[in-house]
Amino acid sequence: MTDKKRKYVYSVFWNCGLIIIGTLIQTVVLKGIAAPHQFIPGGLFGVASLLYYQSGWLNPGVIFLFLNLPMFILGYIFVSRRFLWYSALAMLTVSVSYQFINIPIQIDNQLYAAIVFGAIFGVGSGTVLRSFGSNGGADVLAIILYQKYNLGVGKFSFGFNFILYLVCLFSMPTDLVIASMISVFIASQMIDYTLSLFSQRKLVFVISPQSEAIADQVMSHLNIGTTMVPAVGAYRREAKTVLMVVINNIQLKRLEEIVFTEDEHALFIIENTFNVLGSTFSKRKLY
Repeated sequence: MTDKKRKYVYSVFWNCGLIIIGTLIQTVVLKGIAAPHQFIPGGLFGVASLLYYQSGWLNPGVIFLFLNLPMFILGYIFVSRRFLWYSALAMLTVSVSYQFINIPIQIDNQLYAAIVFGAIFGVGSGTVLRSFGSNGGADVLAIILYQKYNLGVGKFSFGFNFILYLVCLFSMPTDLVIASMISVFIASQMIDYTLSLFSQRKLVFVISPQSEAIADQVMSHLNIGTTMVPAVGAYRREAKTVLMVVINNIQLKRLEEIVFTEDEHALFIIENTFNVLGSTFSKRKLY
C-alpha cells in the first residue's frame, strides 16, 4: 500500500463515508424487510427490536440509542477515542435514519425475506467495520475481543445472537425465531466476506527444479517478490527450493502461466488467505 493510499484510507472523509453508506444500507433492510416480518436482526438492535415488539414502547431506533450508552463507555476504555466517535456516528445514523427512511421491499415468503435481509444487512455491517469504527452495540464488544483474542467479528456476532434467540423462543413463534437465526447466520458470513474482500490474497507454493528461473520471471513480469524456502524431498532426500508467493486473484493466472512455461511438471499449490498484512500489502488496522 502506497503512502498516498494509506493516508486516504486513514482519512476522516473515507471512514465517515464507509460508516454512513454501511449504516444506510442496514437501515433500508431493517425498515423494508425486518420490520414488516418482525425479524429480530441480532445484536443490540435485535434486543431493541425484541423490547419494542413485546412492549410497544418508543421504537427500535430510540431503544437502540439508549442501549448503546454502556457500550461506548467500554469502547472508550478499551479501544480508543477515535473508535468511540466513529462508532457514535454509526449509531446515530442508524437511530436517526430509522425514523425517516421507509423503502418497502415486497417479499412475502418468510424464508426468502430472511435470506435477502441477512445478505444485505451483512454487507452493510461489514462496510461499517472496514472503517475505524463499528456499528455500535455488540460490535463494540466484538472489536475488543478481536483485538485482544483474534476472535472473528462474524463469529462473535453469531454467538451473541444465538443467546438472544434462545430468549426469543420463550416469547415469539418458533418459525419466526428460526427465520431470524437464518438471517443472522447469513449476515455473519457476509460480514467476514466483506471485511476480507479487498485484503484477501492467494498464497501459492511452487515446487520445481527451475525455482530460480521462475522466481526471476515472477519478479520481472509481475513486479512482486517471492520467498525461496529450502526443503528436502522425503522420498529421495534431495534438497529442493520451494517458492512462496502471495498474490491477488487478478495476477494468479499470469503466475500459473509463468510457472508452467518454465516447467510443465511443476507442482503448483494454491491456498486461500483471509487477510494479508504488512510489507507492500494492507497495513494493520489500529483502532
